[in-house]
Amino acid sequence: MAEMTFWDHLDELRKVLFRILGVWFVLAIGYFIAMPWLFDHVILAPCHNDFVFYSLLRSIGESLNLTDDFFTQEFSVKLVNINLAAPFFIHMSTAFWMSVVTAMPYLFWEIWKFISPALYPHEQKGVRKTLILGAMMFFIGVLMGYFMVYPLTLRFLTTYELSAEIVNQISLNSYIDNFMVLVLCMGLAFELPLVTWLLSLLGLVNKTFLRKYRKHAIIIIVAVAAIITPTGDPFTLSVVSIPLIILYELSILLIKDKDSLPLPND
Repeated sequence: MAEMTFWDHLDELRKVLFRILGVWFVLAIGYFIAMPWLFDHVILAPCHNDFVFYSLLRSIGESLNLTDDFFTQEFSVKLVNINLAAPFFIHMSTAFWMSVVTAMPYLFWEIWKFISPALYPHEQKGVRKTLILGAMMFFIGVLMGYFMVYPLTLRFLTTYELSAEIVNQISLNSYIDNFMVLVLCMGLAFELPLVTWLLSLLGLVNKTFLRKYRKHAIIIIVAVAAIITPTGDPFTLSVVSIPLIILYELSILLIKDKDSLPLPND
């Protein structure tokens, strides 16, 4: 096989980008068509009292005889729209973002196809496993954001009262913005092992470095979790921070000792 020039690589990258955009476009059209059903049964599901996570909390409360509002609260929220064009643009943007999320495995596959010819056989094996892990972890993060983190955040913020004189009315725009940001943030947060591995390949971090600054990392993770989930209870904070701390430890395990670089003396 003839060696590819810089312009050949650039042309191949162009083809990859067009294929990715094509897949996104096709999926976006499908989601646009199915959006009325998806809105009622998926996106707005956390607004209803029978959402699976709320039912789980009530079941736990009944089983353990817990009477705190966190386990017994009946919850539902009605959204309002105050922008004439909002439903149409939200219809389009939500279809696009859902296509981006579900096309993530294809994106990783295209990345693999593009970079694999430049790798040695032993490198190909490691990169392939990492990309597969990255796709899986992204979806685990998205599912956790949808089923646990966002419902907890929604329930806290919609029931929070600054004053009894103020009636909370949640707008459609506000709901969708927070929904997309939080779910995507959880998906990206679960990419921590992949990002750490890539940084180790560049020589920017190593196993010793991650172990040395473990305590600092935990403090940062808890702070980020508190920002992502602005609830007052320790349970919600733990739901987000504990998995991220586990992912940090997994990142340490993924980096081999031979990839580590010595740190300067303290």
